Amino acid sequence: MPKMKTRRSAAKRFKTTGSGKVKRNKAYFSHILTKKSSKRKRNLGKTEIVAPADEKRIKTMIAS
Repeated sequence: MPKMKTRRSAAKRFKTTGSGKVKRNKAYFSHILTKKSSKRKRNLGKTEIVAPADEKRIKTMIAS
């Protein structure tokens, strides 16, 4: 059986941490930023850990 290919779209969106968790960027931070408050924009710029329900699926997508 051949090796599984990495899903490049997922590999660009997710990164794994040293402990094995998966990081992601938050949505709604690419445009229409004028109506959003500074506090909201500041928090949207931070990364977040992926939910445990989705973690296994994402790890298989980004495993090379």
